[in-house]
Amino acid sequence: MTTPATQPLFDSTFLRKLDRLALLTRRAMVGDMQGERRSPRRGSSVEFADFRPYARGDDIRQIDWNLYARMERFFLKLMVAEEELTIHLLLDNTASMDWGEPNKLLYARRVAAAFGYIALSSLDRVTVTALAAGKAQQLPGVRGKRGALPLFGFLQRLPAGASGSLLDAARRYVQTARNVGPLLICSDLLDAGWKDALRALTARPFEITLIHILAPQELRPDIDGDFRLLDSEGSAAIEITADFEVLRQYDDHLRAWRAEVESFCSGRGINYIFADTSVPAEEFVLSNLRRRGVVR
Repeated sequence: MTTPATQPLFDSTFLRKLDRLALLTRRAMVGDMQGERRSPRRGSSVEFADFRPYARGDDIRQIDWNLYARMERFFLKLMVAEEELTIHLLLDNTASMDWGEPNKLLYARRVAAAFGYIALSSLDRVTVTALAAGKAQQLPGVRGKRGALPLFGFLQRLPAGASGSLLDAARRYVQTARNVGPLLICSDLLDAGWKDALRALTARPFEITLIHILAPQELRPDIDGDFRLLDSEGSAAIEITADFEVLRQYDDHLRAWRAEVESFCSGRGINYIFADTSVPAEEFVLSNLRRRGVVR
């Protein structure tokens, strides 16, 4: 069901709109290289941060002579360093994501591509990691606009996996990620261990945004009669009779589950954003992410 690698994720018109956006972070984080983001470190930008007393060996060019005229003591003017962040993109590409119309995995690819492109436009570093079981698929850090083609190419070629444990993938990522920073995870959360997986990611101070992706057929199933439901990730099949009462109960459980996920995230500082794939990915990025304070 996944889209061929030859199909573009976006057209040039949408990319030009993304050029006008920037990621918002809730707290300053220290990066590795100079970029366009505020950092807790002191540096040589034009934005004032603080003063400190002069000490032997300091650069006298940093002395604030106006303050000396008032205090008759030497103080250095400290400026805010602007450094790159590492933006972490985690994509659930297990079999359950390769389903629905519009397809959930394609939707996740597009949202992640847009998020990554905005970060690259700010000279931040972007990494992508697929979460399906088996051989790890990862795009090492790319930076700047020149990183857009590798980013888009990786996402276009990313296949759907079979089964996978979100918890195992989250634990591996927490143990191996070099730097913390904003982290975007795109998943349908159709995994019994979703709570433990999200809890594992909070073990390090990532700034987590969860894009919870479901297809219209999962949100509003239009079925009637007897069915045998097959689990794409290997669990036992279930036979049901879909009638009004069964669909009503399904809707009640779905609403309760979504509320549980949102409450769980809220209690752990995770920014929860729900995505219905019937809403175009372009509209979701330009409207929903902006409204939720993820981009501006």
